[in-house]
Amino acid sequence: MKAHNMDFDVIVVGSGMSGGIAAKEFCEKGYKTLVLDRGEPIEHGQYKTEGLAPWQLPYRGEVLTEFKLQQHIQKNIYIYNDFTKHHLINDLENPYEQKQPFIWYRSATVGGKSLIWGRQSYRWCEQDFKANKRDGHGVDWPVRYPDIAPWYDHIEPFVGISGSYENLPQLPDGKFLPPQSLNVVERDMKAKVEQAYPERKFIPARMANLSKANKVHTDLGRVQCQARSECSRGCSFGGYYSSNSAALPAAKRTGNLTLIANAQVQEVLYDDVACKATGVRYVDSKTGKSHSISAKVVFMCASTLGSVQILLNSKSTTFPNGIGNRYDILGRYIMDHCGGGGASGKISGYLDDYYKGRRPGGVYIPRFRNLENTLSIAKSTNNQTENGFLRGYGFQGGASRSGWQWAKNGQGVGVDFKAKVSQPGNWYFSMWGFGEVLPRFENRVMLHSTKTDQWGLPILVTDVVYKDNEKNMVDDMTATAVEILVAAGLEDIKGFEGYAPPGGAIHEMGGCCMGHDVTSSYLNKWNQCHEVANLFVTDGSAFSSTSCVNPSITFMAFTARAVDYADKQLKAGIL
Repeated sequence: MKAHNMDFDVIVVGSGMSGGIAAKEFCEKGYKTLVLDRGEPIEHGQYKTEGLAPWQLPYRGEVLTEFKLQQHIQKNIYIYNDFTKHHLINDLENPYEQKQPFIWYRSATVGGKSLIWGRQSYRWCEQDFKANKRDGHGVDWPVRYPDIAPWYDHIEPFVGISGSYENLPQLPDGKFLPPQSLNVVERDMKAKVEQAYPERKFIPARMANLSKANKVHTDLGRVQCQARSECSRGCSFGGYYSSNSAALPAAKRTGNLTLIANAQVQEVLYDDVACKATGVRYVDSKTGKSHSISAKVVFMCASTLGSVQILLNSKSTTFPNGIGNRYDILGRYIMDHCGGGGASGKISGYLDDYYKGRRPGGVYIPRFRNLENTLSIAKSTNNQTENGFLRGYGFQGGASRSGWQWAKNGQGVGVDFKAKVSQPGNWYFSMWGFGEVLPRFENRVMLHSTKTDQWGLPILVTDVVYKDNEKNMVDDMTATAVEILVAAGLEDIKGFEGYAPPGGAIHEMGGCCMGHDVTSSYLNKWNQCHEVANLFVTDGSAFSSTSCVNPSITFMAFTARAVDYADKQLKAGIL
């Protein structure tokens, strides 16, 4: 299959959620595949803080101020501590500029954010793909749920998703392993809330943690989740899905994979005469040397903003503003999920009950606002529904007992104090929302006109803001969360205040949106660049809207679908 004078059949830029699947799918189809990743090399099973107790680290898991200054953006991510900080970049060495506040969390290693993701995995529904066309915001998706459903079927068994079958149109069921069980408090809350609000379902979170290992998993050395609550350190058991534990090993065993770490891709190379991409140029971040490598097909999977940055920098006579960017679409419609809304409260009783292990996930409450089958008639000129916003949100949450952390700042000494510290405290439940952000043409990223990073790549400038639709949605999240906890009988209920800035949900999407027309979108229905047939983009930048559910499993499904299409085009001699 190797093309004449080409170094590789396929180049995949990035090795995370999308890149790992692209590598696996191409390698299993027999293509000589090169994966380039800007991060440090890391081998599955060699995670340096895995299994260590706090007292085995010099600062007990805390991070010194000097490291927080180097990682002044990354330190805000919820998993950040001394056990995990090496998985995240040094912000001083990897600058970007914010016209408006935007939190850009970035990986520092091969495998990308697949090593540190939250692992909640939900299918999009038919309404999600229709939303842009229905309310007029953003670019109409060129696909619908039936186009992607078979690819969810293809990906989910390989990844391993634990979940329950619920028959909800807004949250399609998939191919699941047994669900993670709700604990006793969550089960009682489920009964109370669903009785008070039948449309608000309490279901087990759908997690990419193996509740049961099937042959497809054990063949790669993966076993059942050990419930250690150390996922973000890396897991030698392969109990949760990462590129490192599954996709990259699957690609490697074919003999068709070449992976180069510390490879910062600068641009996709373009032949103005042949009207095709010819490969990529990258800089070795350790030596500073530049290398050009050719291939018949290029798949961009470098993360949403990472892919856009490289594509904008890929300039030629034909495309002086970035490869395939004749109509100034590249970098537009940048989105994330909006959040910051939710509530927490105390639960009386259940002091004789606890839970076994440290279960991944908790409770998920699927979207119930503005559903297609119950959509309210718009009542105002800005096309908002009676709830004050378009689209909707879901809740994640869970019940647990407080531990000994209070004692770090508490007072006491002696036997009584020790006895109190050794016992778990009251039960609490917290829930927080993830909402769909409206796609807006003016929300964008661009290259800085003069500033570059240390390797010569122009730094990225972010210009993304949320408006009243998102603020109204977050306000509704908090009010509704309080309402739910009241119905469940909780005490000391506190609604959350404030709005998470763009990037805060770590679900960036947009910038290379899929659509029907070259003048209004960057990619066609196969994730293929409208103007460069052998260039594909399959990470979050390809998305034309965000739904309200975690997107990673959908990134992977679209990637597998695009590889299948590219394979057929290659075999037909078209690419």
